[in-house]
Parts: sequence; C-alpha cells; structure tokens
Amino acid sequence: MTERALLVGIRRPRTSTTQMEASLAELARLVDTAGAEVAGYDKQEIKKIVPATFIGSGKLEQIRGRVQQENFDMVVFDDELSPAQNRNLSEELGVKVLDRTAVILDIFAKHARTREGELQVELAQLSYRMSRLTGEGMGLSQQSGFIGNRGPGETKLEIDRRRVRDRISMLKKWLTDVRKHRELHRHRREGVPIPVVSLVGYTNAGKSTLMNALTDAGVLVEDKLFATLDPTVRRLRLKSGRDVLLADTVGFIRKLPHQLVEAFHATFEEVERSDLLLHLIDASEPDALIQAEVVDKVLSEMEIQDKPKLLVYNKVDRGELFVRDTSGGVCISALKKTGFDELLDRIEVLLSHDFKSAKLLIPHNSGEVLSEIYRIGRVKNVVHGNSGIAVTAELPQKLLGKYKKYCI
Repeated sequence: MTERALLVGIRRPRTSTTQMEASLAELARLVDTAGAEVAGYDKQEIKKIVPATFIGSGKLEQIRGRVQQENFDMVVFDDELSPAQNRNLSEELGVKVLDRTAVILDIFAKHARTREGELQVELAQLSYRMSRLTGEGMGLSQQSGFIGNRGPGETKLEIDRRRVRDRISMLKKWLTDVRKHRELHRHRREGVPIPVVSLVGYTNAGKSTLMNALTDAGVLVEDKLFATLDPTVRRLRLKSGRDVLLADTVGFIRKLPHQLVEAFHATFEEVERSDLLLHLIDASEPDALIQAEVVDKVLSEMEIQDKPKLLVYNKVDRGELFVRDTSGGVCISALKKTGFDELLDRIEVLLSHDFKSAKLLIPHNSGEVLSEIYRIGRVKNVVHGNSGIAVTAELPQKLLGKYKKYCI
C-alpha cells in the first residue's frame, strides 16, 4: 500500500514565497519518485527555528490535527531536521517524519545499480542515521525509517553505534579499493589520453537523453528526479574523426545533502578530471536560471568551477522557453536530436585550445602510432614516402613529448 505524505514547506528569512513554492514543488517530485503519494501540503513562515521541534507549537498542533483527520502516514519537511527535531516531531505527530535529505537518500537507494553505487548509498545513509541514534546501544531501527524502509535493510539497521562505525569504516575501505581499481583503468586510458567531456546539470535536465542520442549508451531515461545514479562513460566521435569520452553524471539539486557529496566523491571524479564540462540547462523550466546557479555552486564547492564550460540549453522543442539570453551557449533538443551539429562543432573548438601543430615522420611499420594520432588529434595532411609516412597534425600540447622522436 502506498504511503500518504503531508509535505511541509518552509519559508525562512531572505527566502521569497516563489522560492519556497518552487522548492516545495520539487520536494513533491522527490517524494513521488521515492514511491509515496503526495496527499497534502502545509506551509510555514519561520523567523526563528524552534530548537526542539523546528516549528512553533501552534503550527505543530495544526499539523497534528491534519495528520489525525486525513490519515497521513508520514510528514515530510522541506528542510534538514536535526536528530532531536526529527525524534521530537515523530513523537508529537505520531507518524513517521522525514526531511528532504532522507527522501533524497531514499531515492539514491532505489536507483543504485552498480556495486559501487550501492556501497556509496549505504555509506551516505549510515552517515546520516549515525547522528540519529538516540544513545549508546540504541538500534537504528528505533528511528523513523525512509519511505518503504529502503536502504541498508533491517538486518543492518538492528545494530548499535559501535557497529555502525565499524560498518562505515568497512564501506570506506571497500570504496577506496574500488577507486584504486578504477584508477588503474584510468592510467591505462591516459597512456593514450582521450579528452573527457562531462555532462553536468540539474537533475532531470536531460543529460541521459543527450548521452543516449550522441552515443547510443542505453542509459535509463525517465521523467523523474535522479533516474540515473551510476556514472556512464562512452566514446564519442567528433566530425573530424577525433574521439572523446563523454561522461554522464548524477544530477545536482537544491540543498544537496553533504552526506551525498562526501559519499559520492568518486562519482564526480570524471567531472574533476574533465577537459570540458557541458552544463545542460532545461530551457523550458521556469526556475532554469536558479537551477543553473545551484549547479555552479556545487561545482564551486568541488573547486572545479574554472574548467572550460559550455552552456547547453536543452528542450528547446517545447513550447514556452524561460531562458531569454542564450548567447554564448548552444540550443538543442536532446529528444528531437536538433542542434547537434553546432554542439559538436563547439566541443571541437573548445577542445582545440591546447592544440599545437606538428610535423611527424612515422615508420611504415608503426601504423598504430598513426591510428593514435587520428584518434587524439586532427590530421591535416598525410604523405606516404619511401622513408615513412609524413604527417601534419594538430596534437594536444601535453602529448607532444610522447611523439617527440617522430617530429621533424
């Protein structure tokens, strides 16, 4: 049976009513994605947070009345509650109480597909729940659960604080081993470096649709928040014949829980190592510019805001567009596959900034070297002669040393 949720929107000082409404609407989509029914809304303007219950006694009594009369199974706050507030609210209201962070963690648990994704989700959930243990020896199951009680599972939740710490340490070790394994693959890949282009953007901006359209990656596409969790990397061939790696990443969102940013650090490694970021923006979304600011803020927190970036305005095939100034960016429809020629041209130009022209003489028996140059550079001219193959090409400056012995 689907759980019925009452959503509580919070308007703090310096937050407009429009911002609160937008955040509450987004919370509704999160709850729906997590598998619960949004059965009601309540709103509260807070000038000062009540330490024990977050909201004042009057609003608390009002919500309690609604819960009893309308048979809600849970109350979800569009803000992060402290462990004490969560516990006190649950006792006062008599139903499960969740905050925005718990819902997002629940969705990640639902959508994790790979072993690494599952480890990262469990680490984030246990880190979140660790602070909600009420005392030494109290089990995690004593605390209000997530929607449908997804995540580590009851057998793992029936444990005390010490065992939670041990489990967290073990998860971190396993994730470190996973990262080392991926690092080996990356070093092999960097033996013949191929530029990495990462798709970043607000959740549901259309990154997975674009990934599929450009590379036939077969990534799950749903009109839901965080439909794709695990990163995907696929090869993309540009018009010049040059190959790049296109990486799809998890979407960003308002109030992204710090537990997720820490646990999913490995997920963002491709972004950190990227040569170019494609910042996908849903041009049909009324809050498009606010969402773009959220993405920029997260990139800044990750200290990668200075990487080369191209703004890509997606979903321009829809009716009204809310982004008026698209100068400097590219307008596309990932669904209709329009605007791709300009997009690929711009990617080529932006990746060419660190290129330098070179002339090489490659022996006839070193055809694999010529193949590499075709993959990573732009070949301008090829002449087959008696002494070898004379090649004029533009190559990344960081790779010139590798082919120094062939330069003429």
